[in-house]
Amino acid sequence: MTSRPDLAVVYEHPEWFEPLFAALSRRGVAFVKLPLADHVFDPAAEPAPAPVVFSRLAMSSFLREPEHPIFYAQSLFDHWAGQGARILNGAALAIDSSKARQLSLIARLGLKGPATRAAHRQADLPKAAHGLRFPVLVKADIGGAGAGIVRYDTAEALAAAALEGSAPAGVNGVSLVQEYALRVGGKITRVETLNGRYLYALDVESPSDTFDLCPADACLARPGAAALKMTRAHPPADIIAAVEAIVRAGQVEVGSVEYLIDERDGSVRFYDINALSNFVADPVAVLGFDPHETLVDWLVDVIEEEKGAAA
Repeated sequence: MTSRPDLAVVYEHPEWFEPLFAALSRRGVAFVKLPLADHVFDPAAEPAPAPVVFSRLAMSSFLREPEHPIFYAQSLFDHWAGQGARILNGAALAIDSSKARQLSLIARLGLKGPATRAAHRQADLPKAAHGLRFPVLVKADIGGAGAGIVRYDTAEALAAAALEGSAPAGVNGVSLVQEYALRVGGKITRVETLNGRYLYALDVESPSDTFDLCPADACLARPGAAALKMTRAHPPADIIAAVEAIVRAGQVEVGSVEYLIDERDGSVRFYDINALSNFVADPVAVLGFDPHETLVDWLVDVIEEEKGAAA
């Protein structure tokens, strides 16, 4: 009989996590891959596949499959957690699956995000934009890979889209209307964290209004992907502290926070919390180290901690 693995990696994208799987195999970790595409479970009896379950669920999954697993995975992880499994990044789904929740959290921590309003009906989008400076972006509340973001330069253009029902809306029916902030130097900074602590940061530069800023190799290989320039960044201590506060409050154990410097007033605007990190393409060349190895170090520590607790 095959022994039970120590770790289950639950994911949706078929290619994104090959570097992680390779790093786990090199280290001799007993793990199982669990793609969500063909998964079913019994909510009265389904045992957890391993004592430690690592969620690698992408919010952008709705772009690839109309029958996406975002809400299914939340129920699945709650079920396994109730059986005593440790679900890494499981609690982070609550913050990852709503940009409105993310901005609320950022504000509660005393930090700035772009001026934003949320609405659940297309007809209310012009009302939501009242008092905001144009141009504005309309974003899907559940997004990913820059999906569901459209720029409207005037109130009339937004009103026309609302009347047609053509403005972006999330798969949960919620839209955000957000002031468009010109970013200093045309770049955003993505700060990666692990276990609530700073891991590394990247400056990501993109042409014009490109919103898909995923820096991983599997993202950059997609047909039509934007040409991105990525360089290692070194944010000041106050921004690192703010990012760490965000991910801890959001219960994001492995993930990133993105911010920009608003060209209008030089303010720091935190605008995205991401509980799925694929890490940068060609990490040794860009960063000088491979963050997958650091991630596996942490996973091994968590596995040993759970074994000790069960002994």
